[in-house]
Amino acid sequence: MTLISETIETDTRERILVVAERLFRQIGYQKTTVADIAKELKMSPANVYRFFDSKKSIHEGVARGLMGEVEVEAQRIAQTRGPAATRLRELMTTVHRMNSERYVGDSKMHEMVAIAMEEDWDVCVAHMELITETIGSVIAEGAATGEFEVADVPLAAMCACTGMIRFFHPQMIAQCANKPGPAIDEMIDFIIAGLSPRAKGAVQK
Repeated sequence: MTLISETIETDTRERILVVAERLFRQIGYQKTTVADIAKELKMSPANVYRFFDSKKSIHEGVARGLMGEVEVEAQRIAQTRGPAATRLRELMTTVHRMNSERYVGDSKMHEMVAIAMEEDWDVCVAHMELITETIGSVIAEGAATGEFEVADVPLAAMCACTGMIRFFHPQMIAQCANKPGPAIDEMIDFIIAGLSPRAKGAVQK
């Protein structure tokens, strides 16, 4: 395949995803059909199927794009300079804010991500693993400088993400919005305190 053909194919895939995301937002994932997407693009459904073998694969592509934006921003924050605790706080707050903006405030997109989570798509699993690894990279840097006291960085990253699940998971953000519980800053304070060096002479139980 020539470079021009590859570029055209990539552009067509991107156009399909852009239109699909718009329709998912307007009428919902369940109600949107491949025929609807094809009609918007002025092409046949068969042509859409040349690039995506199913509606689910289109959905995965849209979800991957939305999650990818969160991943890029999380990695950007992780790679900046400054105290690990400050970066960790900004990273966690940003993931929460972006997920809230993308899914929770938009009922149609919330429906889309809810279906993705229920079906346990590979793209969702990969996203959660990457966010955990990104948080782990900040924890590891904090441990290397003595800012954090951590024996097992991967375990600490998983525990931190588990502690933040109420603020990371789109469905839980929506369901817990008016439920009793710590504020996001209070939860992050708790996580950072758990990562911080123990006071010398503290009693170990």
